[in-house]
Amino acid sequence: MSSETETIQENATEKSLYDYQIKDLNRIFDVMQNESDDFNLLYQLPTGGGKTVIFSEIVRRYAEQHNKKVVILTHRIELCKQTSNVLSGFNVKNKVINSKVKTLPDQDDYQCFVAMVETLNNRLSDNDFELKNIGLVIIDEAHYNSFRKLFKFFEQCFILGVTATPLSSNIKLPMKDNYNKLIVGDDISTLIKNGFLAKAEVSNYDVGLTSLKIGINGDYTVKSSEALYTNSLMQSKLLMAYEEMAKGKKTLIFNNGIYTSKEVYYTFKKAGYNVQHLDNTANKQERKDILKWFKNTPDAVLSSVSILTTGFDEPSVESIILNRATRSLTLYFQMIGRGSRIYKDRKSFQVIDLGNNEARFGPWDQPVDWQHIFKHPDYYLENILDDELLERDFVYTMPDSLKVKFKKSFTLNFDVKAEYKDVINSGKKSFTVIERSIAQHSQICIDNSEDVYDARELIKDLQDEIAYRIKQYCYCIMNSTQNYKDWLFEEYNRKLRISFNGKF
Repeated sequence: MSSETETIQENATEKSLYDYQIKDLNRIFDVMQNESDDFNLLYQLPTGGGKTVIFSEIVRRYAEQHNKKVVILTHRIELCKQTSNVLSGFNVKNKVINSKVKTLPDQDDYQCFVAMVETLNNRLSDNDFELKNIGLVIIDEAHYNSFRKLFKFFEQCFILGVTATPLSSNIKLPMKDNYNKLIVGDDISTLIKNGFLAKAEVSNYDVGLTSLKIGINGDYTVKSSEALYTNSLMQSKLLMAYEEMAKGKKTLIFNNGIYTSKEVYYTFKKAGYNVQHLDNTANKQERKDILKWFKNTPDAVLSSVSILTTGFDEPSVESIILNRATRSLTLYFQMIGRGSRIYKDRKSFQVIDLGNNEARFGPWDQPVDWQHIFKHPDYYLENILDDELLERDFVYTMPDSLKVKFKKSFTLNFDVKAEYKDVINSGKKSFTVIERSIAQHSQICIDNSEDVYDARELIKDLQDEIAYRIKQYCYCIMNSTQNYKDWLFEEYNRKLRISFNGKF
């Protein structure tokens, strides 16, 4: 059982819901009283706000007030168990319908059934299996579309969907088609201000994402993500970011693709860190062992693939690394939300963003107009910022840990756009900008080195800045083909290496 569930249970037995939870409960019950029995209501509350506690109290009250039963639907077996435990804490007699449950001769003994979507769909499609006297259906993580197929079995019931992000996981199936109304709970910044969630301290590292492809589901494809995030440049950027911001902290890394996560594991292992990798191919026991290790190891680094975005609560996480880009607002909130639990006296947590996600969606704790997104999801999705536009506004800043290596140089600045203007106004070839940039990089390497070998070693630390300058130059000359950028990057490095000859 997760520690969130344990705390909830302690609270639950005392029925001590927080004020904001009681306020939302009453708003939900008002709708139940005033609308028809087959009304569909959606309720939004941020990750970590205690949705399970709220709907467990709803079940308790509903069972008390109506002579009817409740079904709770989840999409993961862990969520079934967690929910069942919390319900028991509220003294609600409940039963989990899992793959072992083929019949329900004792259904009169229970007030509530907790089931996974697929399992229940299989049972109800079988004519011999029937759930009697159901009045309320609660859907956890309601933004997933797998739940739709079950609506036909509960046409006469009140349906309450619960989610942190009322935006459908499928562009073509908006949530407004299935729900009549949305109730929005307290937002993230309010929950932080009132001490219910921890504050995110975000560090952004600029990443060139123009090589990423968008797949049929509207998010970046695993294949194009793997190609970018497994290359040695990105792996060393990840390691550098970890060592700079999160070293020694309990860290959860999110990747897009199993191959990437395994590469991350090898990179960290080689660097001597305490690391494990987890993906959905792990069996039950392996998963259990790894999560137990993660819980009990203070400096643990866990590299994972989307498997821990929902139904996973480990409040002792201190640092979240987004080693991926996403165009899914839901995923963005879920990944960061894994670090937002209040734990002991810790009031903040670290987020390292290696996918320009904050630039795309805005800060995690900024207010979101969920009513507008619910009513006009197309408008929202069409206006997600394009990567090329995002990257045009980036300004590369050399990390302090690198500046130390170049401390003998008088200045480290070089403004590509200003140089381009100067070169064009002087009637010179635009490539002069690149030549000047190489000369400046060459000079700072020479200033801070004893010999040619030292200088060549320093080139490795300049790779991010070189890539940034090339990108800026390509915007100036309006040539943004990947082939040209790749060629220029290689050429730049080659010329920089040979520029040291005869200088020492």
